[in-house]
Amino acid sequence: MEVLAKSITYEEFSRMEFPEDDSYIYELINGELMRKNAPSGEHQYAQSELFYKMMHHVSVNGLGRVFASPTAVLLTEYSAPQPDLVFLSKEKMSLFDPQWGIKGAPDIMVEIVSPTSYKRDHLLKKELYAAHGIPEYWIVDPSYHSVEVFVLQDGRYERHAFGIDGETVGSHVLSGFELEVSSIFIDSTTTD
Repeated sequence: MEVLAKSITYEEFSRMEFPEDDSYIYELINGELMRKNAPSGEHQYAQSELFYKMMHHVSVNGLGRVFASPTAVLLTEYSAPQPDLVFLSKEKMSLFDPQWGIKGAPDIMVEIVSPTSYKRDHLLKKELYAAHGIPEYWIVDPSYHSVEVFVLQDGRYERHAFGIDGETVGSHVLSGFELEVSSIFIDSTTTD
């Protein structure tokens, strides 16, 4: 991750143009434009599997909507992260703006860790999401085949669940949603 120097607003960010051959992804955190590498195949596999499973549960139960990156979540004029997945309950659907993305704190944010995003996902974004009252935060790590689920309590995230291959984690916010951790990761024994 490289932090570029100029402090900007989301409105300025939304008008910026990047070269078509630019392989980076950009998001705005605390007024700083952050550049990150395009996600790996392993990252995209985990994202698509988790999106499918979460969206199926949400759809079948009429709970709201799941959005995938790049969906901006406008938390303030200076912070608009683009998490890998976002759950917005039907009670909060008024936060969805067809032009801007999501304006306000959704119910769940999910970040899928890459080697260059570990610190940002575990520290910077965790702190930012807690400060804005996002009830649940998931950190998915394809390198370790692990999923951590954090629940906001008294303004701080407390670990609600942690699981690795062979284990199951559940959501506090999405009632009844359980995930077999190994089901969202590439099985290295079948890809050789």
